[in-house]
Amino acid sequence: MALKALDIYKHLPKSNCKKCGSPTCLAFAMALASKKGSLDQCPEITAEGLAALEGASAPPIRLVTVGIGASKVEVGNETVLFRHDETFYHPTGIAVRVKDNAADLQAQLDTVKALAFDRVGQHIAVDMLAVENASGDGATFAAAVAAAGQTGLALVLMAENAANMAAALPAVADKKPLLYKATAENWQEMASLACQSNCPLVVAAADLDAAADLATKIVAAGAQDLVLDVTGPNLGATLESLTKVRRLALKKAFRTLGYPCITVPSTDDPDLEVTEAGACIAKYAGIVVVDVKEPWQVLPLLTVRQNIFTDPRKPVAVEPKLYAVGAVDENSPLLLTTNFSLTYYTVEGDVEASRVPSYIGVIDTEGTSVLTAWASEKLSAAKVAKFLNSEEVTGKVKHRKVIIPGYISVMSGSLEDESGWTVMVGPRESSGIAKYLKTMWKAE
Repeated sequence: MALKALDIYKHLPKSNCKKCGSPTCLAFAMALASKKGSLDQCPEITAEGLAALEGASAPPIRLVTVGIGASKVEVGNETVLFRHDETFYHPTGIAVRVKDNAADLQAQLDTVKALAFDRVGQHIAVDMLAVENASGDGATFAAAVAAAGQTGLALVLMAENAANMAAALPAVADKKPLLYKATAENWQEMASLACQSNCPLVVAAADLDAAADLATKIVAAGAQDLVLDVTGPNLGATLESLTKVRRLALKKAFRTLGYPCITVPSTDDPDLEVTEAGACIAKYAGIVVVDVKEPWQVLPLLTVRQNIFTDPRKPVAVEPKLYAVGAVDENSPLLLTTNFSLTYYTVEGDVEASRVPSYIGVIDTEGTSVLTAWASEKLSAAKVAKFLNSEEVTGKVKHRKVIIPGYISVMSGSLEDESGWTVMVGPRESSGIAKYLKTMWKAE
């Protein structure tokens, strides 16, 4: 069990030096107990105190790094069960699997590398590549792994045969791939490879008790960076295992299961696979392996990950300013919206689809949507009027008409009084913008 604040305090210097950033040693002890601090912040702790508190300062779920440099993927080290309690910090690694004996292997590698998209102003992409030793041949596996190493993605090497893993590993060992997987039958050989190459290792067992026992043996053998394969026969079993591992690590400080988890497909149905992978991303998987490679299959997974690992305390926002969509001129329509990224890019897409060159005026609402901003008084008539009469707007727009979202039509009167502009009430939904611009704007 994790130590309580008073137990930790007993091993601290009690000098209240404030060098750790806390006002007192007791406050620092409370930070350590709640996993909001680390012992390396205390410059005066003794060697004896450090040794006694190592367990208390260690994260409940070990941070494991796969890959190096810009391509590295960090998983684990989460401290809460629910995002609203704090946030999730290390996004799930999404690994697309290819087989070493595929006739079009290079084409598949190129396809996986190209699975990248821009969504609400952010770049999202597949960040891992899993190579499976489907051929059962060491030389074939080694050649496929060497080719995969040129993609720049973090690698997962999937071979239960330790000899085949040893044949493939030298070409990419410096890229720190994840070795998959150690079982009750091969764990000694796999642990040895992990130690020699300083690579993380997947531990797989029939159930969590067996996984805990196997992880203990592997750690004793010298391999520290472990990932647990908790994939069950179906989605329900997998989610149950993922949840148990997370709860045992965070609530019970069960160190032998304090590692991130990986899941692999348990179905041959591509549509069901996407659904299962999305559920696992939402429910604690550190890495998900998928076989799907079509952009329309992968984009939903990347979107789920992006949404879950966005800090809810810091909404994704765009810069508040005047944006031009298309070949605008001084007589182009001016629409108003907030700087919540999803809202802005939805509006921008619909304005672009209308083929009516327009300006979009983005108001700083601290990254909140239209109705939320209005209800919280972050989108007021006075604030909008100040923006409309700014040099940024008046220097580019000669008319004095603005289109506001239909959901805040109640603002129209006060905004006209504050700004002196003619206020047009636009559609409630962004999907109605194209028709509105082609009809109502011309009618005015």
